[in-house]
Amino acid sequence: MIYADNAATTRMSDAAIHTMTVLMKEAWGNPSSLYTHGQNAKEILEQARKDVAEVIGADPSEIIFTSGGSEADNQAIRSAAALGRTKGKMHIISTAFEHHAVLHTLEALAKEGFEITLLDVHANGIVLPEEVEAAIREDTCLVTIMAANNEIGTIQPIREIGAICRSKNILFHTDAVQAIAHIPVNVSEDHIDLLSASAHKFHGPKGVGFLYARKGVRLTNLIEGGAQERGKRAGTENIPGIASMAAALKETYAGMAENAARLTVLRDRLIHGLQQIPHSALNGDALRRLPGNVNFCFEGIEGESLLLLLDDKGICASSGSACTSGSLDPSHVLLAIGRVHDVAHGSLRLSLGEDATEEDVDYIIKSVGEVVGYLRGFSPIWRDLMSGKKEFIL
Repeated sequence: MIYADNAATTRMSDAAIHTMTVLMKEAWGNPSSLYTHGQNAKEILEQARKDVAEVIGADPSEIIFTSGGSEADNQAIRSAAALGRTKGKMHIISTAFEHHAVLHTLEALAKEGFEITLLDVHANGIVLPEEVEAAIREDTCLVTIMAANNEIGTIQPIREIGAICRSKNILFHTDAVQAIAHIPVNVSEDHIDLLSASAHKFHGPKGVGFLYARKGVRLTNLIEGGAQERGKRAGTENIPGIASMAAALKETYAGMAENAARLTVLRDRLIHGLQQIPHSALNGDALRRLPGNVNFCFEGIEGESLLLLLDDKGICASSGSACTSGSLDPSHVLLAIGRVHDVAHGSLRLSLGEDATEEDVDYIIKSVGEVVGYLRGFSPIWRDLMSGKKEFIL
């Protein structure tokens, strides 16, 4: 099997698995308890907080552990909105191709009276800082823009955007779920006020993530209850999961530069190979993208059929975000960059992991070419394109 869907989730690392299993046996105490077994768990919790903070250039007191990126996105955005409301600032800026954890939260806030501006991301899938600046108003309370897109992998100029927001005293949140431990992110240098991350995107366990909130940014609680996480996230902390996340993050971050360099070579080899398939197109900028991300559209086919036939060949891939894989609608990300519905339906996302090889890439290229040719062989849409009844788009 060739696993090429690391943007959906990653395999837990040996270090993460070892940490989790050991602590499930040896550190099952409640970190809020005063006796020794509980305080031992507390020490493990706080060491994990230090380890996570160090990777992103934060102070440990600025890290809140969550159930994952979606919860962190929700808390960050709702906190900024609540702060804005107290000042009469009810305008939020984002983009049209954010993860649904962001977009759906913004939709909910719009029903509560907030005005939402969704910026275009253009054909290359990049947000322009000058357009962010132009959209800022006197009543803007938050700018929320992802660090790297989860479908097409394009890397956004968050440092420039963060600097603009900081100069105008506007909170800046970034959904860094796809970015953390894959590209450099430093909350201080990038002028980030709020940041969301999820462990299972960097070889940690599912159901664990964290929210960075810069000192002075007051958080609104999503979960009420006990005083855990300095009263900002009630519920007994998942010590094995949190420590496992920290172990995975440290390990992935330590090898980030080396892995990124190797994966970029494989990524570009894969892009070049798939570009040889007629009437295909790369989605997003060719260079400013995550090291392992390749996203293509193939005219005249349906992405779901492509995925099923690739699975028969032992290749795990996706047509977009795993969070919307049950939807028959085309990807909102591809529509945001200007792909028409018919073309967007024929999309394929391949996200390579650290264990990918040249042989894997060459097999993927060969297999995708065979499957696309096979599907086009009995596609009425392709028949109309070839006969001239319809015009090619790609």
